Amino acid sequence: MANFQYQARNSNGGLVKGTLSAASSDAVLGQLRDKGMTPVKIAQLQDKPVKASLLEKLPSFKAAIKPDELILFCQQMGTLLRAGVPIIRSLRGMIEMTPNKAFSKVLQSVVNEIEAGHEFNAAMKQHPKIFSQLFISMIRVGESSGHLDDAFIQIGEYIDQEKQTNDQVKSALRYPSFVVMAMAGAVAVISLYVVPAFEKVFSGAGVELPLATRILMGISTFAQAYWWLILLGVGGAIFGFKRYVKTTKGRIIWGRLKLRTPIFGSILLRATLTRFSRSLSMGISSGVPLVESLRLTGMAVDNPWVQQKIEEMCSAIERGETLTRSATNTKLFTPLVLQMLAVGEETGMVDKMLIDVAGFYEREVQHEIKNLTSAIEPILIIFMGIMVLILAFGVFLPMWDLSTAVKR
Repeated sequence: MANFQYQARNSNGGLVKGTLSAASSDAVLGQLRDKGMTPVKIAQLQDKPVKASLLEKLPSFKAAIKPDELILFCQQMGTLLRAGVPIIRSLRGMIEMTPNKAFSKVLQSVVNEIEAGHEFNAAMKQHPKIFSQLFISMIRVGESSGHLDDAFIQIGEYIDQEKQTNDQVKSALRYPSFVVMAMAGAVAVISLYVVPAFEKVFSGAGVELPLATRILMGISTFAQAYWWLILLGVGGAIFGFKRYVKTTKGRIIWGRLKLRTPIFGSILLRATLTRFSRSLSMGISSGVPLVESLRLTGMAVDNPWVQQKIEEMCSAIERGETLTRSATNTKLFTPLVLQMLAVGEETGMVDKMLIDVAGFYEREVQHEIKNLTSAIEPILIIFMGIMVLILAFGVFLPMWDLSTAVKR
């Protein structure tokens, strides 16, 4: 595929300029005629190396652009375009209104690319850390169909749903995480500072420490003498894990393990399938072919194992299988969801059925998140009981033995 710059006359006789990607100039000619334009000039552009954007040079800026800013950007762009404001003018207005300097520089780069003759989606493609594949594809479809405002509004709603789900999961995990860290800190303080004090007292009294206390003492002594080795081991394990999950096999295995962890796995799976359903529905409703929509959705689900399953669905559909049968073979979906997909295929309303599927999974995710705290409470109680038992054996037993020795 090559890029071609063209000049053409529309049905009103106005001169239109732009760029298109096609296999040849004849293909560009056909595309322009399909759009009702009369070609005036077509010239192939030389491929230029794309310079790394500011965010690609400084990955730390990625975290500086929050989902709320993208949601607001999509909503405002959709409103401005629906009101008839040109793209360049809308983007310049967003640059002035955006308080985030990093995001302003990205939007300015997009404006510069558009003014240089590139399409809107091609300009966004240079910033993959900000605009996802699904985002760019939706913009491309919106440009082609003349419904760019609807594309922005749909993307904004999609990002908003994603943010709400992530916020709910983080909120549910905040309390258990705090309890675990507090208990771990208490055990560390007692093992390093409280228990060693008993050793001096017991050695002066000529009484042997209890077994539980000696075990804690051994752990405390090892931690004090070889703390560097512990830090090195933990750091090496984290480094090795990160290196492994960057490999193709590691990403797939880790993506599968995350969805099979107790308690949290089912929530992550349903949240992933919600993302899948909404992304695929958005692609199909915008006119993107089914296989291409599936591949773009696979990039949007942010789980390599699920993406691999979606690729299997694409291969099956290309071989002639139906969407429902290919989805059944992945064993990812519930029978109810498969039935809804089958109805969608029969009625030609797959996109609307997928919205219902997304709503079904969202309700399940919200229900499980609400019950997450009650599901974790028994585990926390057992964990706290074990910690209290360790402290009781390690601290109170030596105090009891010491009082007995003093009485004797």
